[in-house]
Amino acid sequence: MSTLNSLADLLQASCIHAHDALTAADVARLLPLVPGWNVDHGKLVRGFAFKNYHETMAFVNALAWISHREDHHPELTVTYKNCVVRYDTHSVNNGARSLSDNDFICAAKASALLKAAP
Repeated sequence: MSTLNSLADLLQASCIHAHDALTAADVARLLPLVPGWNVDHGKLVRGFAFKNYHETMAFVNALAWISHREDHHPELTVTYKNCVVRYDTHSVNNGARSLSDNDFICAAKASALLKAAP
């Protein structure tokens, strides 16, 4: 069971090696904490739109830095003005991809990149 209860908890948390997948109840409780994200085919997903390629790549590079620091890496689809970010965790549920706290921690940090931009 997740002990994360607020956006502040997510932003202050760091990813750890996840052992347990989140329950459906945990996912339902955490999803409102990361506005704009939804669950699609078992992954936590959000699309980000930008003015141009430079802004898109700046976001992708900042997200890459966060991913490296957290050691939790998303699937990205990058186009000229858009980036779709998909999180799931392969190290839980006996290797069957599922959602973990780490996915919500990183989703919150990805969303915070937009608030940090000038």
